[in-house]
Amino acid sequence: MKRLLALTTGFAVALSVAAAVAQQAKQLSITTGGTGGVYYPLGGGFASIIGKNIPNTTAAAEVTGGSVANLQLIGSGRADIAFAQVDASWDAINGTDKFTSGKLPIQSLVVMYPNHMHVVTIDGTGITKIEDLKGKRVSTGSPGSATEVFAFRVIEAAGLDKDKDMKRERLGAAESVNAIKDKKIDAFFWVGGLPTAAVTDLGATPGTKIRFLDIAQNVGKMVAKYGDIYSATVIPKATYGGMEADSQNVAVWNVMAVNASMPVDLAYQLTKLMLEKREELALVHKEALNIKVENQTKAKSGIPFHPGALKYFAEKGIKVD
Repeated sequence: MKRLLALTTGFAVALSVAAAVAQQAKQLSITTGGTGGVYYPLGGGFASIIGKNIPNTTAAAEVTGGSVANLQLIGSGRADIAFAQVDASWDAINGTDKFTSGKLPIQSLVVMYPNHMHVVTIDGTGITKIEDLKGKRVSTGSPGSATEVFAFRVIEAAGLDKDKDMKRERLGAAESVNAIKDKKIDAFFWVGGLPTAAVTDLGATPGTKIRFLDIAQNVGKMVAKYGDIYSATVIPKATYGGMEADSQNVAVWNVMAVNASMPVDLAYQLTKLMLEKREELALVHKEALNIKVENQTKAKSGIPFHPGALKYFAEKGIKVD
C-alpha cells in the first residue's frame, strides 16, 4: 500500500511539473502571406530563430491573405506578430480604408525591407503601359492583402477606375502567375520583396515573355494624396529572367508589427533577434539583408514603435527620429 501511495504521489508530482512546464511554454503565431511571396519564407525562418533563442518559446509562420489580414489578426489578439506594409499599417492605426470598422492598437518593432509593386504582363496581351489595362482582365491581389490596397492607389494615380475600366480578379502571387500562364488574366499586380519566387517562375517559363509596366511616373499623385510612404524606385533588370530593362516602379516599406499590449520584454527580444540575426535569416531569403539599423526611423516605420523596440534602440544608440 505504501509503495502504491508513493507511486501515485510521484505520478501526480510528475503531472504537475509537466503541466507547469507546458503552461510556461509560449507559442507565437507569425502572420505572413501566401506561399508564393517573401513574407512566408521569412516568417518560417524567423520562427526557427525564435525557437532557438527565446527559452520556452516556439513560433510558427501562418499562411494568410497578407498585410490587411495580418494586422486584423494581431489587432484582435488572434496572432502575435505581423509582417505588414507601412501603408496598410498606417490605415490600421487610423481606422481608414480597409479598417473603417475601428482603429487597431498596432505598433512597430522593426522596419524591414522595401516592398516593390510589380505590375506584370506577358507578350501577346497588347499591354505596354499602365493605361493599357483598360478593358483587360487584371488581378489586383488577394482579399486581405496590402497588394490590393497598393494596386488600387496605382490604378487611381494612372487615371483609371478600378471598378469600371477593367475586369478584376483577386488572386495572390502564385495564383496570378498560374492564371496568366493559362490566359485567364492579362496582367496582375503583386507587391513584394525581390525576387518573389512566383514571379521568378513566370520569367523562367518556356515560351513566355514577361513584361513589367512602369508606374513611377505617377508616384507624385500617390504621395500628394497618401503621404510620403511611397517612393519611386526600380526593379533591376537582372532580378527576373526575361526582363529587358529596369522597371520604373514604386515601393513602400515593410514592418514587423505587434499589438501594443505585447509585454515589453518579449517585444525587446523580438526586435533584438530580427536586427541581430538578419544574416542567419538571409539564408532563407536575401531580402533579410535589407533589414538594417539605419532604416529604423519613425519616418520609415509610419506607425509608432513599441516601447520594447525603443528600449533596444536606446541601448544600442539607434536614433529613430
